[in-house]
Amino acid sequence: MTALGPAERAYLASQPLGRLATVDARGRPHVTPVGFTYNETTGTVDIGGFNMSSTAKFRHVRASGVAALVVDDVLPPWRPRGVEIRGRAEALDWAPDANTGLIRLHPDRVHSWGEGMRPASADGR
Repeated sequence: MTALGPAERAYLASQPLGRLATVDARGRPHVTPVGFTYNETTGTVDIGGFNMSSTAKFRHVRASGVAALVVDDVLPPWRPRGVEIRGRAEALDWAPDANTGLIRLHPDRVHSWGEGMRPASADGR
């Protein structure tokens, strides 16, 4: 599992919405807007929502065991930044504070870009 760095965790905490990509049984992509939280205890990204366990994304994760999440924004005038997280995913029927199921994403690959996403090196680069 790949850990998210402090800048990436801070960025995720500042953003209310991401886009979750899953794949259906035929291999077709499915992308949906989702709310999420970084779970410090497990090192995962937890994705919840209204009636989560009855959604297509929940079924896709249960069947495939993989997902990706992109969280991004654009600072003025045009400075894109974001985080992409890919990895193993679980469709949990029950989790604390998740009354209708939860998708738990275990980061295997984390890619971030833009302002504030990478700490500067000791020489300022």
